[in-house]
Amino acid sequence: MKKIVVVLGLLALFTVNRTQAQALGSDYKTAIGVKFWPGALTVKHFIKDDAALEGLLNFWGHGFRFTGLYEFHGDINSAPGLKWYVGPGAHIGWYNEGYWRNDHYYDKGSASFGVDGVLGLDYKIRNAPIALSLDVNPYVEFLHGAYVDVWGGLGVKFTF
Repeated sequence: MKKIVVVLGLLALFTVNRTQAQALGSDYKTAIGVKFWPGALTVKHFIKDDAALEGLLNFWGHGFRFTGLYEFHGDINSAPGLKWYVGPGAHIGWYNEGYWRNDHYYDKGSASFGVDGVLGLDYKIRNAPIALSLDVNPYVEFLHGAYVDVWGGLGVKFTF
């Protein structure tokens, strides 16, 4: 019984120390938030110290899109809490009404598919469970004729 109490006590202490270190430091494991322009719900999860998976769910007047990204992260040594990131990805989506885009017409129910990229900066605010990001997301759309476009924006995420 004493061993169980000691083990549980050590686990509790480790959890408190890890939570405090994350709140005070520049690192986090997972973040959930919003991205402004084009407007998306976002979830980012680090699978390694320098690599994360990010999912974006965009809604707009003409439909919705899901984008998945694999991001490589690196520290910026002269700026604690600030990281750069870059990576590839892909998207799939559907249009809920007819829509003209770059000389291509999407019927109601048309699918959208393409490859994406991301290049940006991520800043974890010290002493707060908040991360800010600023990035550009170029992509190539394949269905209904290939074309290239760029999105990007400001992200605000709750970290844990």
